[in-house]
Amino acid sequence: MTLPGGVVEIGMLSSSFAHRMAVTSLFPQDRVGMSDPIKIGFLAPLTGPVSSWGLPGLHGCRLWEDWLNRAGGILVGGRRYPVSIVPFDCGYDPERAMEGARHLVHTEQVKLLMMLGGDTFTPLRGFLTANKVLTSTLLPSDLSPDTRYLIAPSEVHPIYNVTGVDWLARNRPELRRVAMCSQKDALGLPSIATYRAAFEAAGVPVVKEVEYDPEMTDVATIVQPMLDAQPDVLCWCTSYTPMVHAMTEYAHAKGFSGQILSCTLDNYQRLVARTSAEFMEGALFQFPDFDDPKLARKAFFFNRPSTFFKEYNARYPGNWSAVSWEYVAILDIWHAAVEKVASVHPVSVLATMKQMDPVTHAFGPARWWGESIFGIDHALVGDWPVVRIQEGKARIVEFGSIPAWLDKHEDMLRRHMQAAGQMWQQRLETGEAQTGLTTRDLVD
Repeated sequence: MTLPGGVVEIGMLSSSFAHRMAVTSLFPQDRVGMSDPIKIGFLAPLTGPVSSWGLPGLHGCRLWEDWLNRAGGILVGGRRYPVSIVPFDCGYDPERAMEGARHLVHTEQVKLLMMLGGDTFTPLRGFLTANKVLTSTLLPSDLSPDTRYLIAPSEVHPIYNVTGVDWLARNRPELRRVAMCSQKDALGLPSIATYRAAFEAAGVPVVKEVEYDPEMTDVATIVQPMLDAQPDVLCWCTSYTPMVHAMTEYAHAKGFSGQILSCTLDNYQRLVARTSAEFMEGALFQFPDFDDPKLARKAFFFNRPSTFFKEYNARYPGNWSAVSWEYVAILDIWHAAVEKVASVHPVSVLATMKQMDPVTHAFGPARWWGESIFGIDHALVGDWPVVRIQEGKARIVEFGSIPAWLDKHEDMLRRHMQAAGQMWQQRLETGEAQTGLTTRDLVD
């Protein structure tokens, strides 16, 4: 199919070598020498209080790098090249992040820059756009219409949380009273807005909400008012892991016997040990272990998610979390686009990513979305796992469809996001884009 100006639509590519060569002649090639590695920048906190959002991801990328290079490297235009992950520790400091971006872009000449995002992305916005650097973020709140080369292809927080609420409403219809809480920052506020929309769509009333300061540690002040509302469901939204653990343990100590719902439940084994298997039975969240049998049929990480999970835990014991695989999932999508367009040029790869239909992300086919919330369709949405603790072990009970939910309720989601001040225009106008991130997976 030919678009205006004679450009061939990438989504219509066949697998024939001649056809691919014809298409790739339209784009800059950025060829590299046979012995030169293709470099990928990893700009994230690797030390300090926010390192749990970066270091486990670098560990996962090292596995991906080893696997790909052992298999011969990346195929570009009929030749294979090694890949090299080049890390830079920004410590979640904006000035350090700018230094790292300049080094990785100008000195290392990376073809993809992977970032955590948030406060470290904001000062880089103009620099990365001006240099047309293909950049990924784990925080889709970074997206706006002027971030033309920024993508959020892995974790579209908090939109996937609608799948957990939808599953709960269908499978536990007797649960009719919800109390929920989250911290007042760039993770917590959009999360609580999304849960409001999800529960409204499910027809389940929220009887109590608590928004707390990210620095608060007095869990009784948060959880006791929720318990006083006599809920059937306690929803922690996207509270950070130390708070999720502390609040869950408080609810257990106070004799709560209802449903626990949370975005993340990193190190859930510790909670089972510190409460009981009976108390944690049925707790619902959104991030599976990668040895889950239902992932065996998903096409990612060279079709070996269980092997990836096993090797990761053997090499980096005690470090597994959602971050461990999220950066790798981005690499998988980038890799597929590079080999399809036969180029590592960032603009060519981005164009290919956007035209692939569907894109295969960690949990199956996905499509680009986001204009209504983020101002640009640079976030991937597809199926997302609903995870339930069963006999002390996390198990996927369903892959819920985010696009199917959005087809019915996107206007409702936008209304709640706007009421919470979380639309992209509102965040930029008020300057309330800071995340104030704390540790994701470290507990005492």
